Amino acid sequence: MDNFNFELETTTVWSFPERGSWKTHNGIYRGNFSPQIPRNIILNYSNEGDLILDPMMGSGTAIIEAKILNRRSIGIDINPSAVKMTEKSLNFEGEYTYEPILYTGDARYLNKIDSNSIDLIITHPPYFNIINYSDGKIKDDLSTIDNLKYFLLEIARVAAELYRVLKEDSYCSILIGDTRKYGHYVPLSFYLLEAFIEQGFILKEDIIKLQHNCKSSRYWQNRIDDCNFYLIQHEHLFVFRKPNCNENISRYEYSTGFKN
Repeated sequence: MDNFNFELETTTVWSFPERGSWKTHNGIYRGNFSPQIPRNIILNYSNEGDLILDPMMGSGTAIIEAKILNRRSIGIDINPSAVKMTEKSLNFEGEYTYEPILYTGDARYLNKIDSNSIDLIITHPPYFNIINYSDGKIKDDLSTIDNLKYFLLEIARVAAELYRVLKEDSYCSILIGDTRKYGHYVPLSFYLLEAFIEQGFILKEDIIKLQHNCKSSRYWQNRIDDCNFYLIQHEHLFVFRKPNCNENISRYEYSTGFKN
Protein backbone atom coordinates (compact mmCIF):
# COMPACT_ATOMS: atom_id res chain seq x y z
CA MET A 1 0.00 0.00 0.00
CA ASP A 2 1.20 3.49 -0.77
CA ASN A 3 2.40 5.48 2.22
CA PHE A 4 0.81 8.85 2.94
CA ASN A 5 -1.05 10.61 5.72
CA PHE A 6 -4.32 8.70 5.94
CA GLU A 7 -6.45 7.50 8.84
CA LEU A 8 -9.60 5.40 8.72
CA GLU A 9 -12.78 7.22 9.67
CA THR A 10 -14.47 6.09 12.88
CA THR A 11 -17.67 8.19 12.98
CA THR A 12 -20.67 8.82 10.74
CA VAL A 13 -19.53 12.33 9.82
CA TRP A 14 -16.74 12.55 7.23
CA SER A 15 -15.02 15.76 6.24
CA PHE A 16 -12.17 16.10 3.75
CA PRO A 17 -11.30 19.78 3.27
CA GLU A 18 -8.22 18.68 1.32
CA ARG A 19 -9.06 15.99 -1.22
CA GLY A 20 -6.44 13.29 -1.67
CA SER A 21 -4.06 13.88 -4.55
CA TRP A 22 -1.88 10.78 -4.47
CA LYS A 23 -1.18 8.88 -7.68
CA THR A 24 -3.35 10.34 -10.48
CA HIS A 25 -6.25 11.55 -8.31
CA ASN A 26 -7.49 15.04 -9.09
CA GLY A 27 -10.70 17.09 -9.12
CA ILE A 28 -10.83 17.86 -12.83
CA TYR A 29 -13.88 15.67 -13.47
CA ARG A 30 -16.80 17.67 -12.13
CA GLY A 31 -18.57 16.07 -9.20
CA ASN A 32 -16.10 13.23 -8.62
CA PHE A 33 -15.65 12.24 -4.99
CA SER A 34 -12.55 12.48 -2.84
CA PRO A 35 -10.41 9.31 -2.92
CA GLN A 36 -10.62 9.20 0.88
CA ILE A 37 -14.21 7.98 0.47
CA PRO A 38 -13.59 4.80 -1.56
CA ARG A 39 -10.38 4.15 0.37
CA ASN A 40 -12.29 4.06 3.66
CA ILE A 41 -15.04 1.89 2.20
CA ILE A 42 -12.64 -0.54 0.52
CA LEU A 43 -10.49 -0.99 3.62
CA ASN A 44 -13.51 -1.44 5.88
CA TYR A 45 -15.70 -3.71 3.75
CA SER A 46 -13.36 -5.82 1.61
CA ASN A 47 -10.16 -7.85 1.59
CA GLU A 48 -7.26 -8.02 -0.85
CA GLY A 49 -8.25 -10.00 -3.91
CA ASP A 50 -11.96 -9.22 -3.56
CA LEU A 51 -13.89 -8.08 -6.63
CA ILE A 52 -15.12 -4.48 -6.51
CA LEU A 53 -17.62 -2.89 -8.89
CA ASP A 54 -18.27 0.74 -9.75
CA PRO A 55 -21.04 0.77 -12.40
CA MET A 56 -21.07 4.58 -12.73
CA MET A 57 -17.37 5.22 -12.33
CA GLY A 58 -16.98 8.67 -13.90
CA SER A 59 -13.27 9.47 -13.78
CA GLY A 60 -12.52 6.23 -11.92
CA THR A 61 -11.68 7.35 -8.37
CA ALA A 62 -12.93 4.11 -6.80
CA ILE A 63 -11.26 1.97 -9.47
CA ILE A 64 -7.92 3.70 -8.94
CA GLU A 65 -8.19 2.99 -5.23
CA ALA A 66 -9.11 -0.64 -5.88
CA LYS A 67 -5.94 -1.07 -7.93
CA ILE A 68 -3.75 0.61 -5.31
CA LEU A 69 -5.28 -1.52 -2.53
CA ASN A 70 -4.80 -4.82 -4.41
CA ARG A 71 -8.42 -5.55 -5.16
CA ARG A 72 -9.80 -6.85 -8.41
CA SER A 73 -12.23 -4.39 -9.94
CA ILE A 74 -14.71 -3.70 -12.73
CA GLY A 75 -15.40 -0.14 -13.78
CA ILE A 76 -18.32 0.77 -16.03
CA ASP A 77 -19.68 4.05 -17.34
CA ILE A 78 -22.27 4.87 -19.97
CA ASN A 79 -20.02 7.65 -21.27
CA PRO A 80 -17.08 6.41 -23.40
CA SER A 81 -15.17 9.59 -22.56
CA ALA A 82 -15.25 8.66 -18.86
CA VAL A 83 -13.92 5.19 -19.67
CA LYS A 84 -11.03 6.68 -21.66
CA MET A 85 -10.27 9.11 -18.84
CA THR A 86 -10.15 6.28 -16.31
CA GLU A 87 -7.91 4.18 -18.57
CA LYS A 88 -5.45 7.06 -18.67
CA SER A 89 -5.65 7.64 -14.92
CA LEU A 90 -4.84 3.99 -14.20
CA ASN A 91 -1.49 4.36 -15.93
CA PHE A 92 0.68 5.10 -12.90
CA GLU A 93 3.94 3.68 -11.61
CA GLY A 94 4.17 0.82 -9.18
CA GLU A 95 3.73 -2.92 -9.01
CA TYR A 96 0.15 -4.00 -8.47
CA THR A 97 -1.43 -7.43 -8.41
CA TYR A 98 -4.62 -6.69 -10.33
CA GLU A 99 -5.42 -4.59 -13.37
CA PRO A 100 -9.02 -3.29 -13.47
CA ILE A 101 -11.49 -4.31 -16.17
CA LEU A 102 -13.16 -1.29 -17.80
CA TYR A 103 -15.90 -1.00 -20.37
CA THR A 104 -18.69 1.25 -21.59
CA GLY A 105 -22.05 0.10 -20.29
CA ASP A 106 -25.27 0.90 -18.47
CA ALA A 107 -25.69 0.36 -14.71
CA ARG A 108 -29.26 -0.77 -15.39
CA TYR A 109 -28.07 -3.66 -17.59
CA LEU A 110 -25.04 -5.40 -16.07
CA ASN A 111 -25.39 -8.37 -18.41
CA LYS A 112 -21.67 -9.14 -18.45
CA ILE A 113 -21.59 -9.66 -14.69
CA ASP A 114 -22.76 -12.90 -13.07
CA SER A 115 -25.29 -12.89 -10.27
CA ASN A 116 -23.82 -13.06 -6.75
CA SER A 117 -20.27 -12.44 -7.99
CA ILE A 118 -19.31 -9.01 -6.60
CA ASP A 119 -17.76 -8.57 -3.15
CA LEU A 120 -18.26 -4.80 -2.82
CA ILE A 121 -19.99 -2.05 -4.78
CA ILE A 122 -18.93 1.59 -4.60
CA THR A 123 -20.59 4.17 -6.79
CA HIS A 124 -21.55 7.82 -7.08
CA PRO A 125 -24.60 8.28 -9.32
CA PRO A 126 -25.59 11.58 -10.90
CA TYR A 127 -27.63 13.83 -8.65
CA PHE A 128 -30.65 13.94 -10.95
CA ASN A 129 -29.90 16.53 -13.68
CA ILE A 130 -27.64 18.85 -11.66
CA ILE A 131 -24.66 18.03 -13.90
CA ASN A 132 -25.27 16.83 -17.46
CA TYR A 133 -22.27 14.59 -18.08
CA SER A 134 -22.85 14.00 -21.79
CA ASP A 135 -24.46 17.26 -22.94
CA GLY A 136 -27.52 15.34 -24.06
CA LYS A 137 -25.51 13.30 -26.58
CA ILE A 138 -26.10 9.97 -24.81
CA LYS A 139 -29.84 9.44 -24.55
CA ASP A 140 -29.69 6.79 -21.81
CA ASP A 141 -27.41 8.87 -19.58
CA LEU A 142 -29.17 9.21 -16.20
CA SER A 143 -27.82 12.74 -15.82
CA THR A 144 -29.86 13.89 -18.84
CA ILE A 145 -33.22 12.98 -17.29
CA ASP A 146 -35.13 16.10 -16.26
CA ASN A 147 -38.22 14.36 -14.86
CA LEU A 148 -37.70 13.36 -11.23
CA LYS A 149 -40.26 10.54 -11.24
CA TYR A 150 -38.65 8.96 -14.29
CA PHE A 151 -35.16 9.43 -12.82
CA LEU A 152 -36.20 7.57 -9.66
CA LEU A 153 -37.72 4.73 -11.68
CA GLU A 154 -34.38 4.32 -13.44
CA ILE A 155 -32.52 4.44 -10.10
CA ALA A 156 -34.77 1.59 -8.95
CA ARG A 157 -33.62 -0.41 -11.98
CA VAL A 158 -30.01 0.28 -11.01
CA ALA A 159 -30.76 -0.92 -7.48
CA ALA A 160 -32.22 -4.17 -8.85
CA GLU A 161 -29.11 -4.92 -10.90
CA LEU A 162 -26.74 -4.07 -8.06
CA TYR A 163 -28.69 -6.38 -5.76
CA ARG A 164 -28.48 -9.17 -8.34
CA VAL A 165 -24.72 -9.04 -8.89
CA LEU A 166 -23.70 -8.50 -5.25
CA LYS A 167 -22.83 -11.51 -3.12
CA GLU A 168 -24.95 -12.26 -0.08
CA ASP A 169 -23.80 -10.64 3.16
CA SER A 170 -21.77 -8.11 1.14
CA TYR A 171 -21.95 -4.34 0.92
CA CYS A 172 -23.04 -1.68 -1.54
CA SER A 173 -22.08 1.95 -0.87
CA ILE A 174 -23.77 4.87 -2.63
CA LEU A 175 -22.82 8.54 -2.31
CA ILE A 176 -25.76 10.80 -3.15
CA GLY A 177 -26.58 14.44 -2.52
CA ASP A 178 -29.78 16.46 -2.49
CA THR A 179 -30.87 19.50 -4.49
CA ARG A 180 -33.43 22.28 -4.64
CA LYS A 181 -36.14 23.17 -7.11
CA TYR A 182 -37.93 26.50 -7.06
CA GLY A 183 -36.22 27.27 -3.76
CA HIS A 184 -37.48 24.14 -1.99
CA TYR A 185 -35.57 21.08 -0.85
CA VAL A 186 -35.64 17.93 -3.00
CA PRO A 187 -34.42 14.98 -0.86
CA LEU A 188 -32.89 12.82 -3.59
CA SER A 189 -30.96 10.84 -0.99
CA PHE A 190 -34.13 9.73 0.79
CA TYR A 191 -35.79 8.72 -2.47
CA LEU A 192 -32.73 6.65 -3.38
CA LEU A 193 -32.69 5.13 0.11
CA GLU A 194 -36.29 4.02 -0.35
CA ALA A 195 -35.54 2.49 -3.76
CA PHE A 196 -32.67 0.39 -2.40
CA ILE A 197 -34.61 -0.77 0.65
CA GLU A 198 -37.56 -1.70 -1.60
CA GLN A 199 -35.14 -3.88 -3.57
CA GLY A 200 -34.18 -5.84 -0.43
CA PHE A 201 -31.05 -4.10 0.82
CA ILE A 202 -30.60 -3.46 4.54
CA LEU A 203 -29.22 -0.10 5.62
CA LYS A 204 -25.94 -0.62 7.45
CA GLU A 205 -24.73 3.00 7.71
CA ASP A 206 -25.82 6.53 6.84
CA ILE A 207 -22.63 8.60 6.75
CA ILE A 208 -22.88 12.36 6.43
CA LYS A 209 -20.15 13.61 4.14
CA LEU A 210 -19.52 17.35 4.38
CA GLN A 211 -18.99 19.20 1.11
CA HIS A 212 -15.97 21.41 0.50
CA ASN A 213 -14.82 23.46 -2.47
CA CYS A 214 -18.05 22.99 -4.43
CA LYS A 215 -17.87 25.06 -7.62
CA SER A 216 -21.41 26.35 -7.31
CA SER A 217 -21.13 27.40 -3.65
CA ARG A 218 -19.85 30.92 -4.38
CA TYR A 219 -22.69 31.57 -6.82
CA TRP A 220 -25.37 30.51 -4.34
CA GLN A 221 -23.62 32.17 -1.40
CA ASN A 222 -24.16 35.51 -3.12
CA ARG A 223 -27.86 34.76 -3.56
CA ILE A 224 -28.74 33.55 -0.05
CA ASP A 225 -30.43 36.76 1.02
CA ASP A 226 -32.55 36.93 -2.13
CA CYS A 227 -33.51 33.26 -2.20
CA ASN A 228 -33.99 32.75 1.55
CA PHE A 229 -32.59 29.23 1.88
CA TYR A 230 -29.59 27.50 3.41
CA LEU A 231 -26.74 26.19 1.27
CA ILE A 232 -26.70 22.41 1.04
CA GLN A 233 -23.25 21.38 2.25
CA HIS A 234 -23.64 17.70 2.97
CA GLU A 235 -24.17 14.43 1.12
CA HIS A 236 -25.30 11.01 2.27
CA LEU A 237 -23.00 7.99 1.96
CA PHE A 238 -25.32 5.02 2.38
CA VAL A 239 -23.82 1.62 3.06
CA PHE A 240 -26.28 -1.17 2.30
CA ARG A 241 -25.94 -4.88 2.98
CA LYS A 242 -27.45 -7.69 0.92
CA PRO A 243 -28.78 -10.21 3.45
CA ASN A 244 -28.13 -13.92 3.40
CA CYS A 245 -30.99 -15.90 1.87
CA ASN A 246 -31.37 -17.90 5.12
CA GLU A 247 -31.12 -14.86 7.36
CA ASN A 248 -33.95 -13.80 9.64
CA ILE A 249 -34.16 -10.17 8.59
CA SER A 250 -37.13 -9.37 10.82
CA ARG A 251 -34.61 -8.25 13.44
CA TYR A 252 -33.65 -5.40 11.09
CA GLU A 253 -37.19 -4.06 10.68
CA TYR A 254 -36.06 -0.53 11.53
CA SER A 255 -33.48 -0.67 8.71
CA THR A 256 -35.75 -2.25 6.11
CA GLY A 257 -38.73 0.07 6.04
CA PHE A 258 -40.86 -1.88 8.55
CA LYS A 259 -41.77 -4.38 5.84
CA ASN A 260 -40.65 -7.59 7.50
